[in-house]
Amino acid sequence: MDYVIEHHGKPESIEDFSQLHHFDDSIFYTHFTSFKDLEKTIFNALFENSLVILKQSPEYPSFGKKDKLLSLYYTFFENLSLNREYIEMTLKGFENQLKALAVFSKLKRSFSAFIDELDLDTFNLNVDSIETIQKKTIKESAWIQLLLTMKFWLDDTSEAFEKTDIFIEKSLNTSFELLDTKTLHNIIDLAKFLYNEKVK
Repeated sequence: MDYVIEHHGKPESIEDFSQLHHFDDSIFYTHFTSFKDLEKTIFNALFENSLVILKQSPEYPSFGKKDKLLSLYYTFFENLSLNREYIEMTLKGFENQLKALAVFSKLKRSFSAFIDELDLDTFNLNVDSIETIQKKTIKESAWIQLLLTMKFWLDDTSEAFEKTDIFIEKSLNTSFELLDTKTLHNIIDLAKFLYNEKVK
C-alpha cells in the first residue's frame, strides 16, 4: 500500500517489487498469485479488521440487527477513510463501475457471510423456493447498497466525511423500513398466490 501511494501505481512486476524490498519472489507466490489477488486481499482485510474491532466491543452482542449493520458500516468506512489515498489510487478510473470490479470479490464473500449471520427477517411464506429467493435478494441488495455507499464516500468532500455518515444512516433506515412495510408484504402475498396458481 505504501508503494502504491509513493509511486502512484503498482510495481512493474512482482520480481521488481521483491528485489526492491530484499525478499525472494517465491515468498510472494506462497500467499498471492498476482498483485490483483493481493489487492482483493487488502480490501477484504480492511473489512475483516473492521469486524474484529466491532466484535471486541462489549456492547455489540446486545445490539439489534440494524444497529449491528450500522455499526459495521461506520467502522468499515472509518477504516476506509484511514486508507483513502491508497483506495483512490487503486480504484482510479473505475469509480462509476464499482459493481464490475473483481477487486471486491473477497470482500463480497465476507460481507455476504456477515449478512447471513445477521439473519435479516424475511416474510414467512411457507414456500421454500421463494424463501431462498428472498434471502438471496436481501443479500444482493445489501451488497449493492454497500457499493453505492462506497461510491458516495469516494465523492464525499465534506469534513470528516460527515455526509457519508448521514447517507449511511438514512439509506440503512430506509432498507430496514422496506423489510417491514405492509405494501411489500402484499406484493409477496400476490407472488405467493401466482406461484401456487401457475407452478402448482
